[in-house]
Amino acid sequence: MLSHPATARKGNLIACAGMTLAIIGTIFIHDEKVQPMVYTLILSAIGVGTIAGWMTAKKVQMTKMPELVSIFNGMGGACAALISLIEFQHMGHEAMPVTPEGGMDLTGLVEMLKNMANQGGMSHTAKLAMIMAGLVIGSVSFAGSIIAWAKLNGTLNKPIRLPQYNITNNILMLGLFVYAFLIVNGNVEGIMHVYLLFAAALLYGVMFVLPIGGADMPVVISLLNSFTGLAAACGGFMYNNKAMLTGGILVGSAGTLLTLVMCKAMNRPLSNVIFGAFGAGSSGAAAGRELTGNIKEISITDAAVLMNYSKKVIIVPGYGLAVAQAQHVIHELENILEERGVEVKYAIHPVAGRMPGHMNVLLAESNVSYDKLVEMEEINPEFSNTDVVLVVGANDVVNPAAHNDPASPIFGMPILDVENAKNIIVNKRSMNAGYAGIENELFYNPKNSMLFGDAKSALTKLVSELKAMD
Repeated sequence: MLSHPATARKGNLIACAGMTLAIIGTIFIHDEKVQPMVYTLILSAIGVGTIAGWMTAKKVQMTKMPELVSIFNGMGGACAALISLIEFQHMGHEAMPVTPEGGMDLTGLVEMLKNMANQGGMSHTAKLAMIMAGLVIGSVSFAGSIIAWAKLNGTLNKPIRLPQYNITNNILMLGLFVYAFLIVNGNVEGIMHVYLLFAAALLYGVMFVLPIGGADMPVVISLLNSFTGLAAACGGFMYNNKAMLTGGILVGSAGTLLTLVMCKAMNRPLSNVIFGAFGAGSSGAAAGRELTGNIKEISITDAAVLMNYSKKVIIVPGYGLAVAQAQHVIHELENILEERGVEVKYAIHPVAGRMPGHMNVLLAESNVSYDKLVEMEEINPEFSNTDVVLVVGANDVVNPAAHNDPASPIFGMPILDVENAKNIIVNKRSMNAGYAGIENELFYNPKNSMLFGDAKSALTKLVSELKAMD
């Protein structure tokens, strides 16, 4: 049901109902006797979390949805890491059996070793390995998601690259694996080593995301989401819980698949994502060839006349549309044009906005028909037969430098071929570079005209002008 906006709400409600049943079952359907105070603590924690989550989700603006997704994903990673810390201490709290006289009870020792070897149907070593995997992956997901949230929020709006960053990061990642192996193998023992591993994993999560430029953030969100799923799957192995295992695998595999789709959409190999070759090009505002030519500006009246007498108009939404909260106005513009016999479609780039599907969700909120949202591969052949393309707040996803300039950091990235349309109108607040930090060749195209101003204000004036043309 989540694959279509018309049924996505119902799908979410069913998922919530399923999670509620899972929580009830986990709390009340078990064999062990639990003191009433434990129930009180659990239900109190659920109450606090429910109120916090509900209030946060209700208040968040659509422009802040990527940040919310990132922070909620980080909470899942934190849960997996905390579970691993607790379970490691449980494994180490087996008391040595003794006889009434104070000597060692060999029979009891044999039974204890049997129990330790079969916890959750796994060997002691295998369970310890799952604990370490959940700890490392969950910690990386949590720390990385917090940094991603800060970047999306604008708190950390510039990539930071340390000297020999790739080598340093890869050494740190290898060190995590070696340290975790030594703990599992028994070469180092004690809770202090586990806490040190926890701290090192948090550091790597920060180091992994910190240097990445904003243009690459959709890929990072997808990758961290898959990490959280893998951490949850480790918990499923650890507890021999098939439901937890299945859910974690589903989230991990879906996140990995989405990461591959995002990599393809941004022309970045997955190895670059994993080994930190991100953002090097994103930070160079002057990268690529120097652009020359004239930039034309168009008035609201001229834009209205051009669109009113068109046969086909394609709208390209971007993050600027979300920032201005202009999704309802653009739907009104669509309705007015269609009433006058103009065919209207929306061209959706896979990484438009700040996360995968951001524009789809934004436009669905204003009741734009899902059938009008056309993916990049399907819409690109239609631009040559389009009278007017209206680009609202999008930048890098329509930059012809991806085709024309081998020196550009986005060269090879699949884009929307809006330059093939007969007329192009770009609505932007200013001539500032996009999220990738590079200038847009499209602005200098002779067929292009700039409509400067806040998207909501400009589109509202455009709608008023069209209404006055009755």
